Amino acid sequence: MPEAPRRRPGGFVVLHTLRGHVRARPAAVFTALDARFRPSNSSHSLYLADPSAFLIVSQGGWWYRGEYRVVPDEQGSHVEHVMLNVATTARSLGRFTGRRVVADAPAAFETLLRQLRLELQ
Repeated sequence: MPEAPRRRPGGFVVLHTLRGHVRARPAAVFTALDARFRPSNSSHSLYLADPSAFLIVSQGGWWYRGEYRVVPDEQGSHVEHVMLNVATTARSLGRFTGRRVVADAPAAFETLLRQLRLELQ
């Protein structure tokens, strides 16, 4: 599995920034996210999991990049998900091609937060 670049590619467009809170330690939240999102070794997706920065980057297809950050606070962890269109050509087609993924992202993120809360709190 190739590693995703830490830096965002030039010309990216932010499609969503989603945030939520989980009352659990950042390391536990990071580990749970990594377990959910880590692709198989045969995957062609790019993936980066940096436990020291509590950062996960998943980049797949020609347009999609998802970033997850876990930020500690006194009551647990803030979880942030940023969805980006990183298409280098036909950028407008990225939003069209991924329209269902983009439209479903807020509900999917809320489901993820509920699952993390049930698992970790």
